[in-house]
Amino acid sequence: MTNNQKATAAVRACLLAACALLVAGPVPARAAALPESVPGNWLYVTVTRGDARSSDTRGTLLLCDPPQGHAQAVRACAELGAAHGDVGRIPLREAYCPMVHAPVAASARGEWGGRTVTYSKTFSNSCVLAARTGAVFALPHRSG
Repeated sequence: MTNNQKATAAVRACLLAACALLVAGPVPARAAALPESVPGNWLYVTVTRGDARSSDTRGTLLLCDPPQGHAQAVRACAELGAAHGDVGRIPLREAYCPMVHAPVAASARGEWGGRTVTYSKTFSNSCVLAARTGAVFALPHRSG
């Protein structure tokens, strides 16, 4: 590993640690404190389940050079690569989703191919979210 690769790995590790700390804070504080100069292709993704009174928000920093920071980083980065970083262009996956109204909001902010990426959409339930956005917002559920 070259010194440049070691430095890049150290910066990414620090950014992942900082984002882990940000996840513990309130949503507005997290949004305001996101890193602005992460090298390579990256997205800070969040998923909010429920309404404003009883919401559950989770988020993580998805790095794609190399894939890391996300439970399904390899798959998510491959899907984003095929869609040129545009979450809305990820092909619809065939799925049979229940007609249950359990709103889930997904948002992403970051950089792909040197351009700023922003995405925000609310889906009727998590099955529809997964069918329309692939692995990008496949964040683990909180236990307990």
